[in-house]
Formats: sequence, structure tokens, C-alpha cells
Amino acid sequence: MSKDFGKVLPVLFGFFVMGFCDVVGISTSYVKLDFNLSETLAGFIPSMVFIWFLLLSIPAAMAMNKAGRKNMVQISNIITVIGMLLPFIKYNFATCMLAFALLGIGNTILQVSLNPLLTNVVKGEALTSSLTAGQVVKAVSSFCGPFIAAFAAGTLGNWKYLFPVFAAVTLLSAIWLLATPIREEAPENSTSSPGAVFGLLKDSRILFLFLGIFFIVGLDVGVNTVSPKLLIERAGWAVEKAGLGSSVYFVCRTAGALLGSVLLARMNDIKYFRCNILGAAIVLIPLFFLKGAVPMLIMIGATGFLCSSVFSVIYSADLKARPEKANEISGLMITGVSGGAVIPPCMGALADLTGSQAGSLIIIGVCIVYLVWCSLRLKTA
Repeated sequence: MSKDFGKVLPVLFGFFVMGFCDVVGISTSYVKLDFNLSETLAGFIPSMVFIWFLLLSIPAAMAMNKAGRKNMVQISNIITVIGMLLPFIKYNFATCMLAFALLGIGNTILQVSLNPLLTNVVKGEALTSSLTAGQVVKAVSSFCGPFIAAFAAGTLGNWKYLFPVFAAVTLLSAIWLLATPIREEAPENSTSSPGAVFGLLKDSRILFLFLGIFFIVGLDVGVNTVSPKLLIERAGWAVEKAGLGSSVYFVCRTAGALLGSVLLARMNDIKYFRCNILGAAIVLIPLFFLKGAVPMLIMIGATGFLCSSVFSVIYSADLKARPEKANEISGLMITGVSGGAVIPPCMGALADLTGSQAGSLIIIGVCIVYLVWCSLRLKTA
């Protein structure tokens, strides 16, 4: 880790803003209730956030070559602030969808630029551990979201009051980073095109790691979204109380990422990935038939704990393999975050088809099966 913690801290704080996209999990339940949506239609709410990772990650990476990493982070902060103010000013279905879209656009640019920016203040073997530390900060943010929503709904009278809180924190992050000098490599006069960046997928290692990002984010958003629904369906909880499912998931993910940031500095990251994802596969099985709230919360929390460091391991593996292509690979890997746009609608459609949230869990199972295979292949790659 760089000795200059004054530069590390504002970058790591940017991961707190990155965690705001996960509020879409509990927000889906609130918006579904407020506007009387079907499971299938509600399943597209996370897509409003995560579809932009598919559409904008590569253009953002190319723009970063010219504008610089820090400037791109600041652009993302501006977009996020605007998005978070919209539903507070006027609350209806259209402004909610537009807010989630702007949140997704800002978060896409942030994830593309913030991860490489961290490499400007953290070097060498500490990178995987530092990326995991960033995921700890992101997980803390994700954990706070449902509590802020519940507080806003119960105490302030409407869950929408979480939006100005998010806007204020984003503005604080922008000001802190603005006041922090960070030396970057000179912006490249890059000749990369979208075709050339996607051409990196011809490398089989990059391809299966890209799909690993796609499925781990799909799993993360999927479990975040389905957790409250399982508690509503099987335990009869109200939506305000059911948000505890998302909070348990994120607090356990926070604990797992915190432990991972320590262990990954001392042990082989691929072995750590393999052991944890195999554990997650085992934990998923009881969720198909458990009905009690406490057992379900235990399994949900265990899933968050075991999957907490997978993104960091996969992302770091690619950055280490091709450091000269860090910006392009960052854009390509963050494109894989679009798994968060694809997986929830599939879960919603299967839940409507089967008449149960067990249908959603089948899709999560598919994600875990791929990640198990990815961990085994990465061992020999």
C-alpha cells in the first residue's frame, strides 16, 4: 500500500459512492409497491442501473485515455448528484426510472475510472488487497442503503428522502478528491476503438474472466434483489422490514471483504476464490426450501460473505496480466457489470412463470455454477 494515505483515502471513499447502485435492490421493492408493478416489470428496474455498464463502459474507457482517470471520476460524481436529486424534486415512476438511469451512467463511469485510479496510489502485490479494501467500503455503503430507506420511510414519511442523502455524500466525495493531488500517467493519444477493445476477448483468459465479472455481478444484484422478496413471500414480512434481508447480505459481504483484504495480502488469491465460491454453491441449496426468516437470513448472509472478494480477484487477475492495457481492460471488465442488468429480469420472469421466488434462485444457481468452473480454470490458466 502506498505510504501516502492522504491520497489513498479519497480514492477509497469513492467506493462508497460506487455502492449507491446497490440501493436498487430494496428500491425495487418500494417502487413495485408504490406503482403496483408485476414481478417481470419490477425485474427491469435494476436494468435501468446496470444496462449502462454494457453500453458505456468501453466509450468511458476510451474517453479516459484522453481526459484522465481523476477527471472521469469527477464527471461521474456530477451525473450522480443530478440523478439523486430528481426523485426528491418530483416523485413519480418516470423520475424514478430516470434517476436510476443517471445513477447507472454515473456508476459506470465511476467503476471504469476509479479502479485504475487506485493503481496510481497503490502499487505491486498490494493491488488485489487494496481493491478488496475498496469493496469493503462499497459494501458498507450498500449495507447502509436499506437502513437509510427504512429510516426515511418510517421516520421521515417517505423512502425517497434517501436520495438527497446520497447526493450530499457524492458531493462530499467530489470535493475531497478535487482537493487531493494525484499524479497520473500522461493521457494517451490512444488509437483504440471499440472493436479493438472487444478484440481482447479473443484471448481465452480475458474472455472467461469477463464472463466471471458478468456472473458475479449478476449474482450479487440478484441476491440483493431477491432477499427482501423471499422474506415477504415466505415469512410474511412487510416491505419496510424485509429490507433487513438486503442489509444482512451487505453486512456479511462487508465482513467477508474486510477479512479478504487481510487474507489476500498473505495467501494465494486464486485458492481463496475457489474455496469461497465452492462454499457459496453449498450454501445456496438450502435457500430453495427454507421458510423460517432466521435460517433464510443466515444463508443470505453466508452467500454475501463467501462471494465478497470474487470481483476483486477476477478484476485484479486481468489488470496484472495486461498492465499496459489497464484502461481498456477496465472498460471491458466493467462492461461485464451489465450482468446486473441481465440476471434480475431473468429471475423475475422465472419467478412469474413458477409462481415462486424459487424460480429466481435457479438463475442464481446458474451464476454460481459458472463461477465454480471459472475458479477451477483460473487455477491452471
